[in-house]
Amino acid sequence: MNLAEQIDGYCERLDFSFWAEPVNAVTNLAFIVAAVIMWRRSAGVPLARALAAVLFAIGIGSFLFHTLATVWAAMTDTVPILGFILLYLFAVHRDVLGWPGWAAGLATAGFLPYAAGITFLLSDVPFFAVSSFYWTVPILLVIYGAVLRRRFPVLVRGFAVGAAILTLSITARSLDETLCAAFPVGTHLFWHLLNAVMLGWMIEIYRRHMLEGRAAGR
Repeated sequence: MNLAEQIDGYCERLDFSFWAEPVNAVTNLAFIVAAVIMWRRSAGVPLARALAAVLFAIGIGSFLFHTLATVWAAMTDTVPILGFILLYLFAVHRDVLGWPGWAAGLATAGFLPYAAGITFLLSDVPFFAVSSFYWTVPILLVIYGAVLRRRFPVLVRGFAVGAAILTLSITARSLDETLCAAFPVGTHLFWHLLNAVMLGWMIEIYRRHMLEGRAAGR
Protein backbone atom coordinates (compact mmCIF):
# COMPACT_ATOMS: atom_id res chain seq x y z
CA MET A 1 0.00 0.00 0.00
CA ASN A 2 1.34 3.40 -1.02
CA LEU A 3 0.34 5.68 1.85
CA ALA A 4 1.22 8.77 -0.20
CA GLU A 5 -1.05 7.80 -3.09
CA GLN A 6 -3.73 10.42 -3.69
CA ILE A 7 -7.45 9.67 -3.85
CA ASP A 8 -10.14 11.41 -5.87
CA GLY A 9 -13.40 10.12 -4.44
CA TYR A 10 -15.65 13.17 -4.20
CA CYS A 11 -17.63 15.30 -6.61
CA GLU A 12 -16.09 18.56 -5.46
CA ARG A 13 -12.49 17.52 -6.17
CA LEU A 14 -11.28 18.34 -9.69
CA ASP A 15 -7.51 18.11 -9.07
CA PHE A 16 -5.07 17.30 -6.27
CA SER A 17 -4.29 20.79 -5.02
CA PHE A 18 -4.66 21.42 -1.27
CA TRP A 19 -7.89 23.45 -1.55
CA ALA A 20 -9.49 21.38 -4.30
CA GLU A 21 -12.32 20.51 -1.87
CA PRO A 22 -12.88 23.82 -0.06
CA VAL A 23 -16.46 23.13 1.05
CA ASN A 24 -15.73 19.58 2.17
CA ALA A 25 -12.64 20.84 4.01
CA VAL A 26 -14.24 23.82 5.76
CA THR A 27 -17.38 21.96 6.85
CA ASN A 28 -15.18 19.85 9.11
CA LEU A 29 -15.35 22.81 11.46
CA ALA A 30 -18.76 21.42 12.43
CA PHE A 31 -17.00 18.47 14.12
CA ILE A 32 -14.65 20.80 15.98
CA VAL A 33 -17.51 23.01 17.19
CA ALA A 34 -19.56 19.99 18.30
CA ALA A 35 -16.52 18.55 20.10
CA VAL A 36 -15.80 21.77 21.98
CA ILE A 37 -19.45 22.17 23.01
CA MET A 38 -19.68 18.59 24.25
CA TRP A 39 -16.33 18.79 26.04
CA ARG A 40 -17.63 21.72 28.04
CA ARG A 41 -20.98 20.05 28.73
CA SER A 42 -19.39 16.75 29.77
CA ALA A 43 -17.45 17.84 32.85
CA GLY A 44 -17.57 15.05 35.41
CA VAL A 45 -18.42 12.34 32.88
CA PRO A 46 -15.01 10.96 31.81
CA LEU A 47 -16.11 8.77 28.90
CA ALA A 48 -18.28 11.56 27.51
CA ARG A 49 -15.22 13.78 27.51
CA ALA A 50 -13.20 11.02 25.86
CA LEU A 51 -15.86 10.80 23.15
CA ALA A 52 -15.68 14.58 22.67
CA ALA A 53 -11.91 14.29 22.23
CA VAL A 54 -12.37 11.58 19.60
CA LEU A 55 -14.97 13.78 17.87
CA PHE A 56 -12.36 16.54 17.70
CA ALA A 57 -9.92 14.05 16.15
CA ILE A 58 -12.55 13.12 13.55
CA GLY A 59 -12.73 16.76 12.48
CA ILE A 60 -8.94 17.06 12.18
CA GLY A 61 -8.61 13.76 10.32
CA SER A 62 -11.40 14.56 7.89
CA PHE A 63 -9.88 17.98 7.20
CA LEU A 64 -6.56 16.33 6.37
CA PHE A 65 -8.27 13.87 4.05
CA HIS A 66 -10.24 16.52 2.15
CA THR A 67 -7.16 18.70 1.66
CA LEU A 68 -4.27 16.26 1.21
CA ALA A 69 -6.40 13.43 -0.27
CA THR A 70 -3.84 10.72 0.44
CA VAL A 71 -4.21 7.17 1.70
CA TRP A 72 -2.60 8.03 5.04
CA ALA A 73 -4.87 11.06 5.42
CA ALA A 74 -7.87 8.84 4.71
CA MET A 75 -6.76 6.70 7.64
CA THR A 76 -6.71 9.72 9.94
CA ASP A 77 -10.34 10.21 8.88
CA THR A 78 -11.66 6.66 9.25
CA VAL A 79 -9.72 5.40 12.29
CA PRO A 80 -11.17 8.00 14.70
CA ILE A 81 -14.67 7.21 13.39
CA LEU A 82 -14.15 3.54 14.23
CA GLY A 83 -12.67 4.59 17.57
CA PHE A 84 -15.78 6.64 18.38
CA ILE A 85 -18.07 3.71 17.57
CA LEU A 86 -16.10 1.28 19.73
CA LEU A 87 -15.75 3.70 22.65
CA TYR A 88 -19.45 4.51 22.56
CA LEU A 89 -20.38 0.83 22.54
CA PHE A 90 -18.07 0.24 25.50
CA ALA A 91 -19.77 3.10 27.34
CA VAL A 92 -23.20 1.60 26.67
CA HIS A 93 -22.17 -1.88 27.74
CA ARG A 94 -20.37 -0.75 30.90
CA ASP A 95 -22.28 2.31 32.06
CA VAL A 96 -25.79 1.72 30.75
CA LEU A 97 -26.05 -2.06 30.98
CA GLY A 98 -23.77 -2.20 34.02
CA TRP A 99 -21.50 -4.94 32.73
CA PRO A 100 -17.98 -5.36 34.15
CA GLY A 101 -15.17 -3.89 32.08
CA TRP A 102 -14.02 -7.21 30.63
CA ALA A 103 -17.53 -8.14 29.48
CA ALA A 104 -18.11 -4.65 28.07
CA GLY A 105 -14.83 -4.90 26.17
CA LEU A 106 -15.67 -8.34 24.82
CA ALA A 107 -19.13 -7.25 23.68
CA THR A 108 -17.63 -4.14 22.08
CA ALA A 109 -15.13 -6.27 20.15
CA GLY A 110 -18.13 -8.12 18.72
CA PHE A 111 -18.84 -5.04 16.62
CA LEU A 112 -15.94 -5.93 14.32
CA PRO A 113 -17.27 -9.26 12.99
CA TYR A 114 -20.80 -7.81 12.96
CA ALA A 115 -19.64 -4.84 10.86
CA ALA A 116 -17.63 -7.10 8.55
CA GLY A 117 -20.70 -9.24 7.94
CA ILE A 118 -23.09 -6.35 7.27
CA THR A 119 -20.52 -4.61 5.07
CA PHE A 120 -20.09 -7.79 3.03
CA LEU A 121 -23.85 -8.25 2.64
CA LEU A 122 -24.31 -4.67 1.43
CA SER A 123 -21.20 -4.52 -0.75
CA ASP A 124 -23.08 -5.51 -3.91
CA VAL A 125 -26.40 -3.83 -3.14
CA PRO A 126 -27.04 -0.76 -5.33
CA PHE A 127 -26.89 2.54 -3.41
CA PHE A 128 -26.00 0.85 -0.09
CA ALA A 129 -22.64 -0.40 -1.39
CA VAL A 130 -21.18 3.14 -1.50
CA SER A 131 -21.33 3.50 2.28
CA SER A 132 -21.75 -0.16 3.25
CA PHE A 133 -19.67 0.07 6.44
CA TYR A 134 -21.46 3.14 7.75
CA TRP A 135 -24.89 1.53 7.46
CA THR A 136 -23.83 -0.86 10.22
CA VAL A 137 -24.29 1.92 12.80
CA PRO A 138 -27.95 2.94 12.29
CA ILE A 139 -28.83 -0.73 11.98
CA LEU A 140 -27.10 -1.40 15.30
CA LEU A 141 -28.85 1.55 16.96
CA VAL A 142 -32.20 0.09 15.90
CA ILE A 143 -31.22 -3.32 17.28
CA TYR A 144 -30.09 -1.90 20.62
CA GLY A 145 -33.20 0.27 20.75
CA ALA A 146 -35.44 -2.76 20.28
CA VAL A 147 -33.65 -4.65 23.05
CA LEU A 148 -33.47 -1.77 25.54
CA ARG A 149 -36.74 0.05 24.87
CA ARG A 150 -38.46 -1.09 28.08
CA ARG A 151 -35.52 -0.60 30.41
CA PHE A 152 -34.31 2.73 29.07
CA PRO A 153 -37.09 4.38 27.04
CA VAL A 154 -35.57 7.88 27.16
CA LEU A 155 -32.18 6.68 25.99
CA VAL A 156 -33.78 4.57 23.27
CA ARG A 157 -35.66 7.60 21.95
CA GLY A 158 -32.28 9.29 21.76
CA PHE A 159 -30.92 6.32 19.80
CA ALA A 160 -33.85 6.63 17.38
CA VAL A 161 -33.12 10.31 16.77
CA GLY A 162 -29.45 9.50 16.24
CA ALA A 163 -30.27 6.70 13.82
CA ALA A 164 -32.59 9.00 11.83
CA ILE A 165 -29.99 11.77 11.55
CA LEU A 166 -27.30 9.27 10.60
CA THR A 167 -29.54 7.73 7.92
CA LEU A 168 -29.91 11.16 6.32
CA SER A 169 -26.17 11.71 6.67
CA ILE A 170 -25.22 8.41 5.02
CA THR A 171 -27.73 9.05 2.25
CA ALA A 172 -26.03 12.39 1.52
CA ARG A 173 -22.63 10.67 1.47
CA SER A 174 -23.88 7.97 -0.88
CA LEU A 175 -25.44 10.41 -3.37
CA ASP A 176 -22.37 12.66 -3.69
CA GLU A 177 -21.08 11.47 -7.08
CA THR A 178 -24.49 10.42 -8.37
CA LEU A 179 -25.77 14.00 -8.15
CA CYS A 180 -22.51 15.60 -9.25
CA ALA A 181 -23.82 16.84 -12.60
CA ALA A 182 -26.80 18.54 -11.01
CA PHE A 183 -25.00 19.72 -7.85
CA PRO A 184 -21.29 20.24 -8.68
CA VAL A 185 -20.19 20.99 -5.11
CA GLY A 186 -21.49 17.57 -4.13
CA THR A 187 -23.54 16.40 -1.17
CA HIS A 188 -20.65 15.21 0.99
CA LEU A 189 -20.79 18.47 2.94
CA PHE A 190 -24.13 17.34 4.41
CA TRP A 191 -22.41 14.16 5.63
CA HIS A 192 -20.12 16.38 7.66
CA LEU A 193 -22.79 18.72 8.99
CA LEU A 194 -25.31 16.02 9.87
CA ASN A 195 -22.65 13.73 11.33
CA ALA A 196 -21.37 16.50 13.59
CA VAL A 197 -24.91 16.98 14.91
CA MET A 198 -25.46 13.24 15.26
CA LEU A 199 -22.20 12.49 17.08
CA GLY A 200 -22.66 15.45 19.41
CA TRP A 201 -26.21 14.25 20.09
CA MET A 202 -25.03 10.74 20.89
CA ILE A 203 -22.57 12.11 23.44
CA GLU A 204 -25.32 14.29 24.89
CA ILE A 205 -27.80 11.46 25.45
CA TYR A 206 -25.10 9.34 27.08
CA ARG A 207 -24.12 12.31 29.28
CA ARG A 208 -27.75 12.87 30.31
CA HIS A 209 -28.20 9.19 31.11
CA MET A 210 -25.15 9.20 33.36
CA LEU A 211 -26.20 12.35 35.21
CA GLU A 212 -29.77 11.14 35.64
CA GLY A 213 -28.44 7.85 37.01
CA ARG A 214 -26.35 9.71 39.57
CA ALA A 215 -29.31 11.85 40.58
CA ALA A 216 -31.41 8.71 41.06
CA GLY A 217 -28.62 7.05 43.05
CA ARG A 218 -28.02 4.30 40.52
